[in-house]
This record gives sequence, C-alpha cells and structure tokens, in this order.
Amino acid sequence: MDFKKIFIINGGQVFGHSGGRFNQTITNFSINFLGQLPGVSIRSTNINEVYDANKEVENFVWADLVIYHTPIWWFQVPNGFKKYIDEVFTAGHQKGIYHSDGRSSDNPNINYGTGGLLHGRHYLVTSSWNAPATAFTLPGEFFNEKSVDEGVLFGFHRMNAFVGMQPLPSFHFHDVEKNADIARDLKAYEKHLIQLFSIKNKPHEHLSHSIG
Repeated sequence: MDFKKIFIINGGQVFGHSGGRFNQTITNFSINFLGQLPGVSIRSTNINEVYDANKEVENFVWADLVIYHTPIWWFQVPNGFKKYIDEVFTAGHQKGIYHSDGRSSDNPNINYGTGGLLHGRHYLVTSSWNAPATAFTLPGEFFNEKSVDEGVLFGFHRMNAFVGMQPLPSFHFHDVEKNADIARDLKAYEKHLIQLFSIKNKPHEHLSHSIG
C-alpha cells in the first residue's frame, strides 16, 4: 500500500512497574523503518509527553495512515492513552475527526456511526501482552478462542470506524514479560510491515538489530 503521511502514536504509558520501554522500542522502529521509505513523511506523539489536543487533531487530519502502539493493561488500553483519545477526539468534533454520530432527527434509529470525517484514512494497531498467543487460540484457555481484535480491541476498532478510518491487519506481541525477545519480535513486526507496504528492498536491514 502507498502511504506517504504516517502519524505514529506511542501509547506505552509510564506507570507503576511499567517503564514503557517495549512500546518505545517498537515506536522507534516504526519511525526509523518507515521514515526511510521513498516520499514518506512521519509525525509522532508520545502520550507521556505534553501535547496540544488541537495539534493532535491536525495530525490525524494530515495523515493517510495512523499507527497506534499500545500495551494492554487489565484488558484495556492504558488510562493515559484513553485520556489522550478522549481529549483529542473530542477536540476533533466538527474539526476534521467527526461531525456527528451520523443519525438524523427524521429517523434516529439508523445510520449511527456514519458521521466520521476521516474517510480514506487507514490505521494499524499493535498491542503488547503478558498473555501468550495460545491464551487466545487453545480451547479452554482464558480468552475462549476469541482473537485480540474480536475481543479486547473490539471497541478500539469500532472507535476508529466511528470516525471513518479503515483497519490494516493488526499485529500483536505476546508473552513480552516472562519470555521477552525483542530481536525476535522486531523481526516479526518488520516482516508484517514489509508485507503491508509491499516493500521489495528493505531499507537498511541493520535497523532491526540496532534499536534496543
């Protein structure tokens, strides 16, 4: 796919025992890897830093691809990332993110969720988990054979649909606390990006081994 304006959001909140290092590494990789593709411009935000909600709205409107990087805490996105979404999407009401919920007073029973203004844009979400991948796939395991996207991130995907964006295939990092292997994870994520962007010649192959 041909995306030239990419907005990357690091939702890896620093809180409690989490230093946000894993998602910072993934974010750095996305910025460096995709930023070297021909004609690509990158903007990025770290939700731990001070941001202006109106400027963040401008980033969403500017982008043709939004990449969200988030850990999952207690089966939801971190509270700081949720606060960012609440503030930015609210600021984007009638300013480029969404106009209304899409319904009319003539027939309020239909067309809910059709008032988004980000049509033509796509998004990609990565999530990081302590849970192993098998917790989602094996019969009798915790998530009852529901995928990340069908289950915990269902509302997140509906949020993006509400504002008009279309999803690219997600990428999920599993077992990152007890069995972390950043080199393995970056290699798998790199392969995912290569497939999504139809990259034939990888930009600077050493990147996946140099970002820690």
